[in-house]
Amino acid sequence: MLLADNLNQLLDILPEFISKPLRTTEMRTQLIEIVLDIGRRPEARFATGTKYLSYKTIVWQDLEYVLKRLGKFSGDNRAGIEKTLHRVSALRNRNGGVIGLTCRIGRAIFGTVNIICDLLEKRKSILLLGRPGVGKTTAIREIARVLSDDMNKRVIIIDTSNEIAGDGDLPHPSIGKARRMQVRNPQNQHQVMIEAVENHMPEIIIIDEIGTELEATAARTIAERGVQLVGTAHGSALDNLIKNPTLTDLIGGIQYVTLGDEEARRRGSSKSILERKAPPTFEIAVEIHNVKTWVIHDNIERSVDLLLQGQNLALQKRELSPFDRGIVKCSLTHSNKEDESLYGIENSSNFTNPGYKKSKTNPSQLGRDEYVKSKKSNKNNSLVKKELGERFIFLYVYGINSQDLCSLIKTLDLPIIVTREVQYADNVLALGNLIKNNKKLRQISSSRNINISTIPNNSLLQIAKALKQIVIRNSSGSEFKNDDRIKRASGQLFSPLEETQFLIDEIIQSKKRAINLLPRSREVRKLQHQLISHYQLKSISVGVEPHRYVRLFPSGIR
Repeated sequence: MLLADNLNQLLDILPEFISKPLRTTEMRTQLIEIVLDIGRRPEARFATGTKYLSYKTIVWQDLEYVLKRLGKFSGDNRAGIEKTLHRVSALRNRNGGVIGLTCRIGRAIFGTVNIICDLLEKRKSILLLGRPGVGKTTAIREIARVLSDDMNKRVIIIDTSNEIAGDGDLPHPSIGKARRMQVRNPQNQHQVMIEAVENHMPEIIIIDEIGTELEATAARTIAERGVQLVGTAHGSALDNLIKNPTLTDLIGGIQYVTLGDEEARRRGSSKSILERKAPPTFEIAVEIHNVKTWVIHDNIERSVDLLLQGQNLALQKRELSPFDRGIVKCSLTHSNKEDESLYGIENSSNFTNPGYKKSKTNPSQLGRDEYVKSKKSNKNNSLVKKELGERFIFLYVYGINSQDLCSLIKTLDLPIIVTREVQYADNVLALGNLIKNNKKLRQISSSRNINISTIPNNSLLQIAKALKQIVIRNSSGSEFKNDDRIKRASGQLFSPLEETQFLIDEIIQSKKRAINLLPRSREVRKLQHQLISHYQLKSISVGVEPHRYVRLFPSGIR
């Protein structure tokens, strides 16, 4: 990857005792920002940590020295240096005086976009998510260049803080042929977004830092007019947007829905649930964990629906080679589990490399349902079968409490993925009294040779035993059979719950005094408490980790 930072131009506006150590340091490429606060020593913040630049403290004359060499601050207290990507932000007191400066280093990094080049070709709206400072703006700058230069698209950038294309009237060359619209007042960003569509006929609009409800509404309006969007928002994962009421419109909005009795039984949930209100504004989400590690949601609509149901997500994880050889390593990861490495793909730094972008059997490009379909229907997809097909069991549930089920799968680390499509399932788990009346489900299962497992009730013990039987029954393949998770399931995987159930029966029958269970982990104790409360008994956790245990009381005793 090529890197351009124009760091010397930023150092030229700083006092000598601050800039001198940075001119000679070997860590220039890792510098993130420089912090100058009155009464404190100047700090340089690197990717690896913070370092003081001088023993001398900052006085107001030092800040005045910098301010005289800067342009005017905008309404969001940001200023820039012409023909560079650097940003200087001001800390002010109650009277409006500047008492601190944050000098953010702006860099153009060429080649980062190779990690998602296939997504750009799909012509779908893409949302980049990440915490502050992770590299969202750097990525979106490179995306603008690739779309405008390599793909010959009409691209307009809504550059509110001049952070994407730099300060001044001439945009920084790192954005290529893309055009840039500046925003006079940050509060009017949503108006400029609409103006760009109405006046300049863009094919793609790029927006950095969507942060208000008006901007989210404007983004939806643009998407409904047929214009492709590429935007960024703060949040380490897609789940953060679901919990953010200001930005939920980007993913379709969230609402409470009351289900009918039959649908509630089928889902194994309560009648009042959360659901997505409308189609999402963006179709693809990319979680940027660091510069070289990105997690892909290739279908936001499906991902949001599964998250609202409390289900585990099967996601793509892509990593650039640490040796800058244009190699993208793709992995399967889960929203609440460690990833499993699949394979590495050689990806040319040339964006138009057809070998990568046209790969239809690439498991990293398959979402949850697509993967299941390919596993069941595509006999030629040997790569998917070899790497994934025998490592997971796809389970359809009917009438089972989905929250308890997913909690057990997560806590016990079972190789099970819950699917909403019975035709793609390997097994069905249902309540015995409900499936008797569902002739359609029994017919589908019989025609597709899908095993049906039943349980008498929704207790954690019954669900756990059923999952254990399903895992062991599906472990006939040699590779799958040797999985550690299968070995644990065949052994003492469910012994804590069986122990709890045994002591519950004992304490109910004998009504004896409190009983202590064996020490267990925090996750297991949580399940034990849930099982005990199901029988309307009382329990507490006693002791200190790792010897903390659950104490069970008879009814009426505490």
